[in-house]
This record gives sequence, C-alpha cells and structure tokens, in this order.
Amino acid sequence: MNICVYCSSSQKIDRKYLDLAAEVGTEIARRGHTLVSGGATVSCMGAVTRAARAAGGRTVGVIPQVLVDIEVADTESDELIVTADMRERKGVMDARSDAFLVLPGGIGTLEELFEIWTARVLGIHRRPLVILDPWGLYAPLRQLIEGMYDQGFTRPDVFDAISWTATVADAFEYLERQGVPLDPSVEELNEAVG
Repeated sequence: MNICVYCSSSQKIDRKYLDLAAEVGTEIARRGHTLVSGGATVSCMGAVTRAARAAGGRTVGVIPQVLVDIEVADTESDELIVTADMRERKGVMDARSDAFLVLPGGIGTLEELFEIWTARVLGIHRRPLVILDPWGLYAPLRQLIEGMYDQGFTRPDVFDAISWTATVADAFEYLERQGVPLDPSVEELNEAVG
C-alpha cells in the first residue's frame, strides 16, 4: 500500500511530534508499505522519511519547485517528484496514494486533510483516511465538525469517511483493515450526484 502522510514542516514544534513521525515511518517500512510524503527534509516530513528509509522502506517525495530551496528537498527519496506548484503537489500525492494518514500539523496539513476528506465524503474516492492524534491537537477540530453536523452543514457520512486514532498501531490496523479500495467509476459518480 502507498501511504500518504500529511504532517508538519514546522521546526518550532515539540520533539514528541518528530518522534511520532519517526515511529510512523518505521512502521510503514516494517509493514511493507511505501511512504508518500511532502518531499522535504525538515521537521516531521524529514523524520518520517528518514525513519522509513532506515527501516528499509521505499519513499516517494513530492515537492513544488518554490519549496525546494525553502524546505530542502529530500534528494535521498527513492523517487523525488518536483511539481510546478502546491496544487499539482497535492494532486500527485493524491494520485500516488492508496491511503492517507494525518499527523499533527499546521494549516498546510489541515488544507491537505480537508481536501482529501471532502473528496471522500463526496464519493470521489474510497481510500481510507485516518488521523493519528495522541495528544488531542485535533480535538477542537472534531468538536467543530460535530457542531457543523448538528447545525446541518455537513452530511452524516462526514464521520464515516475518517477514523480518529490515538496510537500508531490503531492507525495502521485501521488502514490495513480498509485495504485498497477501487475508486468509483465515472458512472458511479454521476449516479451519486445525479
């Protein structure tokens, strides 16, 4: 399975987040999966890729040209894809991934999460999506979404489209239990929208 990990590039975060990213990278490799990441060497992005490679895993990095110099591109990736911009980066990461794992992060991580989550709720894809949040950073986000649901702004399947976990083991068990589903066909999408 190609697992896309969305995570932080901030260098101001607590060490525990870097350790979590490293644990995820190690587990991806240990379980025989490929890591798809944001293609940088800094912060959690660097920690997850270095750990995956150290454990014998394959890594695919995707980074826009504008960030190559800013974030220091991961030239040691088994495959490094440099895109024209952020939109293309997300599209390539999406296309190359069978599942999505979200670690604690900032607004960039939230943007990636919301785009892939929305596509799952709309039925554009069926790939599993899990948030790994051992320390509750995303607890207010979960409450916000629940409030939006209570007010009629979201569909009930918004909760079915994602899993919230607190341990690395639980996150991987969820992803592997879901497997690699086929995305819907154009006909299925038209019928769902129709």
